[in-house]
Amino acid sequence: MMTETEFDIFLVAAPGTEVALRDEAREKGFGSPSVQPGGVTISGTWPDVWRANLQLRGAARVLARIGEIRAFHLAQLDKRARKFPWGDVLRPDVPVKVEVVTNKKSKIYHAGAAIQRFEKAISEELGAPISAEADVRIKVRIDDNLCIISVDTSGEALHKRNHKPAVGKAPMRENLAAMFLSQCGYDGSEPVVDPMCGSGTFVIEAAEIAMGLIPGRSRSFAFEQLANFDEAAWQKMRGAGQGTATELRFYGSDRNAGVVDAAISNAGRAGVDGCTVFTHQAVSDLTPPDGPPGLVIVNPPYGARIGNKKLLYALYGALGKTLSARFSGWRVGIVTSEAGLANATALPFLPTGAAVAHGGIKIRLFQTAPLR
Repeated sequence: MMTETEFDIFLVAAPGTEVALRDEAREKGFGSPSVQPGGVTISGTWPDVWRANLQLRGAARVLARIGEIRAFHLAQLDKRARKFPWGDVLRPDVPVKVEVVTNKKSKIYHAGAAIQRFEKAISEELGAPISAEADVRIKVRIDDNLCIISVDTSGEALHKRNHKPAVGKAPMRENLAAMFLSQCGYDGSEPVVDPMCGSGTFVIEAAEIAMGLIPGRSRSFAFEQLANFDEAAWQKMRGAGQGTATELRFYGSDRNAGVVDAAISNAGRAGVDGCTVFTHQAVSDLTPPDGPPGLVIVNPPYGARIGNKKLLYALYGALGKTLSARFSGWRVGIVTSEAGLANATALPFLPTGAAVAHGGIKIRLFQTAPLR
């Protein structure tokens, strides 16, 4: 069953990337994107939910708001949850998990008791099994006695695109890489160089954007297990935007030969091996590729999880010297948790934007105008 009635769709973002995600949603034609704490709200229908999962590079998850219940005590919640039209969205043969994500200013203050009422309503009225491992998850936000009910339509987090099986020690998530590329002004029309490429995330992401490859092309989503899923319409949507060849080239290098091999493998699985070049070399050996200047973007070690921070100043200094001496006309983006390390490059950075949460660390993008 499909409905054309619009509803709120919440695009979960890594904290600090909300504005970049709003801009991407606007560029992709989603309705009325507005920044909220932790993400972006858009307005749309179920096909928009599918398209958001499939096409948005910066989103971490896509939550579809399916309704709300006002309840001032548990007995009232139990009664109203049983009358909620779960069957419009959920299937009786697909396991479900219920989570209360926030609970404030409410007389129903016990999240566990609220979860129990919702799970009993779903299992007893709809007949769907309840499972802690379920791909389909109902997320409830209780605010001032109003239970706002959403379904997580993504399943696994959207940065898991299923075409990068080999990763290094501290990989950059694909959705963060996409947002940092966007913040550097990258639109797929220039070459990109990453001299500490690890498993290749920035290089592969840049190549995919240039080729027009949709990020969700290799994976499945939780919405495929919902009652209102239209397989034929989905396959038609999924079949569009499979990418075209590009004359541009995207370059990654690293002093660790093992991660270079992983990057080459990942690029092949992503279908961008024809326009990516990965080499084993030190930063001091880096030279610009032939052709017009573009963007150098790098996520060096910050000493938080990899490396001794004191020893990293020399590494950042060497990177800065190499870029200053050889990359005239190129813009630079450096992602790090330490302003001191970034400043050790002696590069002329523009004012920095918001800090971004990444694996328990606050990181920032330090970027330059074209180098002189």
